[in-house]
Amino acid sequence: MTTPKTEKTETPATFEQLGLLPALVEALSALGYEEPTPIQRASLPPLLAGKDLLGIAATGTGKTAAFALPLLQRLEPGKREPFSTSALVLVPTRELAMQVAEAIHRYGQKLGVSVLPIYGGQPMGQQLRVLKRGVDVVVATPGRALDHLKRQSLLLDSVRTVVLDEADEMLDMGFAEDLEALLEATPEERQTALFSATLPPRIASIAERHLSEPVHVRIAKEKVAPGTGPRVRQTAYIVPRAFKAATLGRVLDVEAPTAAIVFCRTRTEVDELTVSLNGRGWRAQALHGGMDQAQRDRVLKQFKAHAVDLLVATDVAARGLDIEKLTHVVNYDVPNAPEAYVHRIGRTGRAGREGVAITLAEPREHRLLRNIEKLTGQKIEVATVPTVADLRARRLELVRASLREALVAGELDSYRSVVESLASEFDLVDVAAASVKLLHDAQVEGHEQEEEEEIPTLPPPTARPSHPGKNARAAARQGPGGPGAKEPRGVKRRAGPAQDFDMTRLFIGAGRGTGLRPGDLVGAITGEAGVEGKRLGAIEIGDNYSLVEVPESEAEQIITALRQTTLRGKKVQVRRDRG
Repeated sequence: MTTPKTEKTETPATFEQLGLLPALVEALSALGYEEPTPIQRASLPPLLAGKDLLGIAATGTGKTAAFALPLLQRLEPGKREPFSTSALVLVPTRELAMQVAEAIHRYGQKLGVSVLPIYGGQPMGQQLRVLKRGVDVVVATPGRALDHLKRQSLLLDSVRTVVLDEADEMLDMGFAEDLEALLEATPEERQTALFSATLPPRIASIAERHLSEPVHVRIAKEKVAPGTGPRVRQTAYIVPRAFKAATLGRVLDVEAPTAAIVFCRTRTEVDELTVSLNGRGWRAQALHGGMDQAQRDRVLKQFKAHAVDLLVATDVAARGLDIEKLTHVVNYDVPNAPEAYVHRIGRTGRAGREGVAITLAEPREHRLLRNIEKLTGQKIEVATVPTVADLRARRLELVRASLREALVAGELDSYRSVVESLASEFDLVDVAAASVKLLHDAQVEGHEQEEEEEIPTLPPPTARPSHPGKNARAAARQGPGGPGAKEPRGVKRRAGPAQDFDMTRLFIGAGRGTGLRPGDLVGAITGEAGVEGKRLGAIEIGDNYSLVEVPESEAEQIITALRQTTLRGKKVQVRRDRG
C-alpha cells in the first residue's frame, strides 16, 4: 500500500459547492448547518469521489457529518436484502452508536434511508427483526456486530462503505481483534474511512492494512488570534487526595457551571461522589457501566433537558456524548492516557462557545499533566484552590447578580410596604443589607462548618525519587529470560508506557475453551471497572483459565466488577492469583 497522501486542492466553502445532493443540502439547512467545518471541507470531496480516507481531528469538530453525508449520497436506498447492509459504521460505545444513527437518520430522512444502531444491552430479538428486513446503514459497537456476524444475522458481503469512528477509543477498549474480524468479512473493493482524534502507531497499522491509498486529512489545532483566549480554558489544582471532594465542591461553587460532566475512574467513586455533590445542593446524577440501558437513557435525557446540573461518569459511560451547552468538564483524577484527556475536554467548547476543563491532581500526578501538555501543545494553568474568602466573595457576587435581575424584572410593588415600614425605623441601606444577608444565608445553609476549613495546596514535586524496589519488580515481571525472552504461549503483552505502579495478577476461571480472548478481558475491565486499558499488563490465556496483570491499587474493584458481570455469557471465578 502506498503512503497516505494529503489532499491539497482548494475546497469550496459551502455544502452546495461540495457536490451534495439537494435533498442532503436541504436537510442540513433545516438542521441549522450554515457552512462546513474544516474536517467536512477536507473530507467530503475525496469521500464523495469514492476514495479511502484517514482523518485525524479532535472530538467535536463535525466528524459525524464528514463521513455520514458522503455515505448517504453513495447509497442506493431500497435495494435491501435480508440481514444485509450497504454501509457499516463502527463506534466504541452504545451512546455514540445511538447518536451517530440518529444523525444519519436526520441527514438522510428525505432519501428514505433506513438506519439501525446495534449494541450490547439492547434486546437481540429487536435487532434481529429489523436486520431480517435488511437495512441501508448499520451503526454498531464491534462486539455486538461480531456476535451478529457469527450467527449470520448480519451479512457484510454487500457492504460498500465501512467507517471506523473514534478508532483510537475502540483500540483502547480492547476491540482490535473484533475490528480485524469485521473488516476481513467485508468486500475488498469497499470504501473505508477511518476517523480518530489521535494517530498512535496502532491506528497507522490498521490504516496500512485496511485502507487503499487513503487521502490523509489532519485538521490542525485552531490558531488563537493574539489577545483572544482558547475555546477551552484548562486549569489544574494540586491537592492531597483527602481534600479532593472538598476541593471539587468549592471549585464548582466558584465556577457555577450551567452543565458539567465530572469524570471518575471507577463506578464506586462515581456513586460516592454523586451522593456528596447532592449533599452540597447540586443536582447530580451518576452514569457508569453498572447501570442498565434504561437507567442510562433516563439519566442522559434528564441531563440534556437541564433537569440535572452535573453528570458524574466513568470514561466508558460518557464516551461519545454530545451535550448541548456543556460548559465544564472536570477530571476528578488525571487520566493516565493523555489521549483520554483530549477526548474528555472535547465534550465542551463546541460550536464556537468557550468551555472550561478543570483537573484535580495529586502531587504524584503532576508528571501526567506534563504528558498531556506535550500531547496537546497547550499549557494547563496550575491554579490555587479557592480560599474561604474567595468562596464567600463569589457567593456574595451571585447574590448581587440575583438581586440585580429582580430589580430589572420589576414587579416589586407588593413588597414595598414591608420596606417602607422598616425604613421608618432603620436606615434604608441597613434594610437592604439585611435582605442581602438573608438571601446569602439561605444559599449557603448547611455549608458553614465546611467553609471554615482551608484546603491545603501542595506544590508539585520538582523531582520524583526512584523507588528502590521498582526495577526489581519490573525485572520480576519480565521473567527469568529478561526483556528479550520469548513470551510463553497465550501471553499477550499490551503496548504502552512502562508502568510506574505496583502490579498484581488476577486469576480468571475461563480460557480458550470458552472462546475467551484478551480483548474480552480488556473490554470487561475497562467497561465494568472503569480502569483504563493502558494500565493493564500481561494477559495470559490458558485452556481453562486466564491471568491478567492489573494495578495493585485497583485490583479489588476489578475483582468486584468482574464477579458481577459475565464473560462470554457466563459468570466466572475471579480472584487474586495464588501462583
